Amino acid sequence: MGAMRLGIAHHFGWAVAVAAGADLRVADRRRIELIEPGMATAPIHHEGRALDDAAAAALVAHVRASALRTAAAALDELAAALPEPVVSISLRAWPADFPTDIAVQRRAPYESQADSVMYRQVLAELARDRHWDVHFFDARDVEQRAVRLLAGRAHDVLHGPRATLGPPWSKDHRMALAATILAGQM
Repeated sequence: MGAMRLGIAHHFGWAVAVAAGADLRVADRRRIELIEPGMATAPIHHEGRALDDAAAAALVAHVRASALRTAAAALDELAAALPEPVVSISLRAWPADFPTDIAVQRRAPYESQADSVMYRQVLAELARDRHWDVHFFDARDVEQRAVRLLAGRAHDVLHGPRATLGPPWSKDHRMALAATILAGQM
């Protein structure tokens, strides 16, 4: 299979991870936890709303530390289960100028994106620590771009794992696999 590419479709506190080789076959797909049980999953958007800026910043730091620990363990477990080493991770892109100040993140339009961006930033940091290339994708068109690239093989590659691996094989799985395909073309 060669080197593995990892695609991530993240949510608040968890993600779908799909690993595929250069031959585009899925070597692994799983749900990975991004934070420890009982942690605030959206410290800015939900749990931190009633807090002042300092308390919200402390909550975010606490959740981020949990995400670093938990996601690191999940990525290491996944990498250890693969037949070849991971060379890249693909994550949904975020604005390069996204603010880092918690007080700014708590205001519109950033408040609705801040928690999601935090998870992606943690995953990117962990990937770089492991010397994996980090690729970014737009969730709105990643699957369409992969379909154009794959042409006649698109349906078999993107939908075939449901038949060979069984459920679950959802839109998140297809998006993560499509992201690995695009990363292989870079």
